[in-house]
Formats: sequence, structure tokens, C-alpha cells
Amino acid sequence: MGHAVNGEEASLKFLIYGRTGWIGGLLGHLCKKQGIQFAYGQGRLEERSQLEADIDSVSPTHVFNAAGVTGRPNVDWCESHKVETVRTNVAGTLTLADVCRDRKIVLINYATGCIFEYDGAHPLGSGVGFKEEDSPNFVGSFYSKTKAMVEELLKNYENVCTLRVRMPISSDLSNPRNFITKITRYEKVVNIPNSMTVLDELLPISIEMAKRNLTGIWNFTNPGVVSHNEILEMFREYIDPNFSWENFTLEEQAKVIEAPRSNNELDAGKLKTEFPELLSIKDSLIKYVFEPNKKAIKV
Repeated sequence: MGHAVNGEEASLKFLIYGRTGWIGGLLGHLCKKQGIQFAYGQGRLEERSQLEADIDSVSPTHVFNAAGVTGRPNVDWCESHKVETVRTNVAGTLTLADVCRDRKIVLINYATGCIFEYDGAHPLGSGVGFKEEDSPNFVGSFYSKTKAMVEELLKNYENVCTLRVRMPISSDLSNPRNFITKITRYEKVVNIPNSMTVLDELLPISIEMAKRNLTGIWNFTNPGVVSHNEILEMFREYIDPNFSWENFTLEEQAKVIEAPRSNNELDAGKLKTEFPELLSIKDSLIKYVFEPNKKAIKV
């Protein structure tokens, strides 16, 4: 299906940070598909003069930040690399927001929703999710701690659109960053319902948000929650009928990870109101991830 470039697309120009990242790469593909001009930022986020040079040479209508340190192979890396984590995730992100504000440009910032955990007011299984205006209550990992700090500071920037991504999933099951791919490769998994982000559905929405110049904080997840076991059951049903897995408890998991992980439900009502076509997490998983992969793999 071709995409006719209308006047709106032709007048847009995106500057994207995170060329080597997963989301940054997917964004570039989407821009090509939609006929939107884009360029990747060359500068390092913490170097203000480099960011100014990027913006001056590209003259973007919008800036997207998909750069940041999540750590390799996982967020435990941040526990032993605290200064590097602060440099990019805090100093760098704030510098980019500030440069964009000077230039009166909206910054779409892919942030994280892993700054909350189930609590008395938002019990597991209750369907009561954390809202955009709720204050983060999870500081178990250094990564989450820095992300909560920067979210709080970015509230002061009226030009920033903060998207709280959680446990991102895509239809590319070969990608090691994909939450589904990760849990199919673990020896054991916990089984806790969580809010998650299906990138195939939500990244095009973030482009639409830029076109609408939306700002402020948004829970950037599909409505509802899905548990690890529910995902793995779908994986078995659609992809590999012989797949099996073992569960372990949070206490058992704690013995093999450096830092605790966030488990929560985010209330996606604000996003759903703006984009009524947004699918619930289970429907989105079937439509964008499992159905397309089922056709590709003849069982």
C-alpha cells in the first residue's frame, strides 16, 4: 500500500536522536514509509553546542529523543555505571529539552513507565492504573531513579511531550530488545500482569502526536495489562507449539538480578481519549505481533 505524501507530510521534518537504538531505527523506517523528511542527530546529548549545530543544519519542525542508556544486557549495568547513566539520561535529556525550547520546537521524548510499582492505592489485579499526574513511587533501580528525576524536571518545559513506554514489544521476534524475545530466552520468568507498549501500533501514534503538537506527560502503553504467562501462552499457540517455560517468584528472581524491576499498571485513558482506535494490550499483541508471525511460520 503506497502512502501519498500530502502537504502536511511534505512540510514536516524530524530530527531523531538514537540512530543506533531500537526505537530510533524504527522511527526512521516509519518516516520513510510516510514520506516524512528526517535526519538523525550527530551530536551527543550532553554537548549543548553539538545539539545546536544539529538543529541549525537540519532545521527540524520536531525533535524526537530515542537516545539514552538502558544498559546492556539490561538495566543492572546502570547500577555500576551511575555517572554515565546520569550524563545521558539526566544531563543529556535536559540539555536537549532546553535547546529545543530556545528554538520553540516540540520535543517528543520516549521515556519510561518503569517508575511505578503496585501499591495500596493501585493494587495488582485491581484495574486501577497510575495516571499521568501521579508521582513515581518506584526507585528500586538506579535507571528508574534517574528516569523519575528527569520526568519531574521536564514538567517545567512546556515544549516537551513525555511518553512513558513500558516493556516494549514489536513484531520482530528476532530482536533481543523485544520483551517477548527476552522472556522466551530466560530460564525462568516471573508471572505478573503489567502495562506494555506494542511499538508497531504506538510508534505511528507518536508521529501523529508530533503532528498535533501534543505536549505534557502521556502513559504510552496499550490499555489494560498482560502477564508473562499470558504472553508465553500466546507464543506457544501462534509460534511454537512445543514451547515450555518455568516460573519463579519475585524472591527467587531477586537472587539473580542486581536491581529490582518495576511492575505496574498505567492508566492509558488519556491516550485512548486522544486516539480512540487504540487497541487493548491483548488485542494489539494478536493483531500486530502474533498473527503476522503466525503467517510467516508454517507450523
